[in-house]
Amino acid sequence: MRFLDIDLRDLLFMFFGGLAIFLFGIKYMGDGLQKTAGDRLRDVLDKFTSNPVMGVLAGIIVTVLLQTSTGTTVLAIGLVNAGFMTLRQSIGVIMGANIGTTITAFIIGLKISDYALPIIAVGTFLIFFIKNKKANNIGQVFFGFGALFYGLNLMGNGLRPLRDLEVFAELTVSMSENPLLGVLIGTIFTVAVQSSSASIGLLQQLFAQGAMTLDAALPVLFGDNIGTTITAVLAALGASIAAKRAALTHVLFNLIGTILVLIIIKPYIAFIAFIQDTWHLNPEMTIAVAHGIFNVSNVMIQLPFVGLLAIIVTKVIPGKETVIEYKAQHLDPVLVQQSSSIALGQAKKETLRMAELAAQGLVEASQFVVTKQKRHAELTYQFEDAVNNLDRKITDYLVKISANSLSAQDSATHSMLMDTVRDIERVGDHMENVIELAEYQVTNKVKVSGLAMEDLNEMFRLTIETFKQAISALEKNDIAEARAVILKEEKIDKMERQLRKKHIIRLNEGKCEASAGIIFVDMISNLERIGDHALNIAEAVIGEE
Repeated sequence: MRFLDIDLRDLLFMFFGGLAIFLFGIKYMGDGLQKTAGDRLRDVLDKFTSNPVMGVLAGIIVTVLLQTSTGTTVLAIGLVNAGFMTLRQSIGVIMGANIGTTITAFIIGLKISDYALPIIAVGTFLIFFIKNKKANNIGQVFFGFGALFYGLNLMGNGLRPLRDLEVFAELTVSMSENPLLGVLIGTIFTVAVQSSSASIGLLQQLFAQGAMTLDAALPVLFGDNIGTTITAVLAALGASIAAKRAALTHVLFNLIGTILVLIIIKPYIAFIAFIQDTWHLNPEMTIAVAHGIFNVSNVMIQLPFVGLLAIIVTKVIPGKETVIEYKAQHLDPVLVQQSSSIALGQAKKETLRMAELAAQGLVEASQFVVTKQKRHAELTYQFEDAVNNLDRKITDYLVKISANSLSAQDSATHSMLMDTVRDIERVGDHMENVIELAEYQVTNKVKVSGLAMEDLNEMFRLTIETFKQAISALEKNDIAEARAVILKEEKIDKMERQLRKKHIIRLNEGKCEASAGIIFVDMISNLERIGDHALNIAEAVIGEE
């Protein structure tokens, strides 16, 4: 199929195939970098965001490792929800992410695409022939890096004929004369491919081939920056208020930057052309430098107004946010050396807080099973994450206490707390399992019968009540409450057996689908296990007395 002497089939095949390989390369390289860096990315954001300037630096580092500014924004949103980071600190991270994402454009500007296939070969060798996890992760980075350039080559070769197309030449002239048109095209394309790196890479190829002039390319570049915010907006739809505010901050930041640069578009184009001539930059590097200068300048201009941005987004999106405090509040390391008994008391307070977070997560999980509202699932995952974090912190604290000489009473308390922390952590795992089952139900459109949902709600109610009573017994050292928990746990066990039988009857009568039955049985099994952990806590209270 030919269109004005252009083989349209070849153009489309090479463009979309190259785009697919490029996107895969970016994702694969980012995943490899993340694995190589370990799970410390979140710690970087947590520790180095004490002020917006440090937040910018943290955002740059994490974005370079993730190879996606959206991924960094999502991480920042999670930390705001967790109480690890304020909205103001997250704005600094988002600004840093915008600078970090320019690195891909600079990599493309290095013009090492001729070596794409050998780089892919090195990556393949490390992945398939070296039996070492670290080497495999490095191989993934190499493979993704090579695929990025190979995909870019294919895209460029596919689009080369466009420069001879009169319609495209006229469009380029229109973008030169009307920068807003270029911004719009850049925004739309980035929204379509969900990657600013891909759209900027494409722009670099078109500019390198002479298909676009600099004054047409730069407005498209600014549009790409606006388009990349849409991914964060989509991710924040139906999410928490903090997520929506962070996403709006991202949009406002890039929108304000684009408006400012459009005001001085002619001098800016002349400045970039001067740099290109002075430094003898290749076309790809010229776009990368223009992108880098734009984002760095935008951050420098807007960084002093972080507080104002936070006020604006809070006014636009009002409401009180649910903040889950991940950080330990009672574990003072000084007390470990001063008094083991007091330190154990503090560890118990933190354990009770951990248990309370697990109980709140369990309530959110029950709400998600009933309503299927995404918000409840997100909160459950956040509560589970908080429980896991406190599990590590409390366990480490208890290990430090155990290095001291403990009395028989303190030793018993220490052992009880170690066991209880483990039980609470397992409750978090089970509530996460319930959410995953409910999400599977939603994804696969599995319908659970009304009778089954009534039974499930009743078991949820009893399980939550039992777990909360176990926490209360632990807090008060109340033997009577602990014994009441044991009786309720027996009811949970009996209910689970009864519900299994009722499910089999419904299945035989054709009132319930087989797939729904599997979800139902797995859910009540997880609730029964939560009851077991509540029983363990209650027995620990009785045993301590």
